Amino acid sequence: MNLIKSIIIIPLLFCTIFAYGDKLEHLRSARRIITVHDITAPYFTIQILALAEPPGNPGFFNDIDVAREFISTDGFVRYTVGEYSTFSEAASDLDQMKAKGYQDAFVLNLRRITLKGSNYQSTGVDGFVPDPSLEYTIQLAAYRFPVYVSEFEQFDNVYEFYMQDRIFRYTTGRFRGNVAVQELEEVKRKGYPDAFLVRFDQYERYRIE
Repeated sequence: MNLIKSIIIIPLLFCTIFAYGDKLEHLRSARRIITVHDITAPYFTIQILALAEPPGNPGFFNDIDVAREFISTDGFVRYTVGEYSTFSEAASDLDQMKAKGYQDAFVLNLRRITLKGSNYQSTGVDGFVPDPSLEYTIQLAAYRFPVYVSEFEQFDNVYEFYMQDRIFRYTTGRFRGNVAVQELEEVKRKGYPDAFLVRFDQYERYRIE
């Protein structure tokens, strides 16, 4: 019985989504949503939403004065607010965005993404000094669909995470901040030039055992 319900409900759900369509044109015309074609400084922003297609519901942006739209090569359309020169400046506004209902919001370094149709390539430069009292891991890759951790055969300890933005992320190692930069350089020498550091505690609850 549950299988029959699923067969009926899933097609109806997709029909509803496609029928609703993308209704953001008036927000773009009013410059409340601005599509970004090239990544330039300042590089830090707050991501509030990431979807495989532009959202059909303009209500996502009711409390937002201006959002920027990034159509990325990883298959996701990202929406962000704010432009900040440093991670710390963006982080200071993060709680305010979460209070508006964007509970999955986080600080995004735009140098980590690549836009469709752009010559810009991600550099993986984080622009911060690791805290010696914290643990970090090194992100190797991010995919829309899972892969076998054996693909990263150069590394003994690879972690898999499935994050709230529905992207699978793969990292290696757990290092204190005082050695994290040296470990990162070693990973880059092994063929991952775009690898970067992330705090392990920010990923830990999304880990797939």
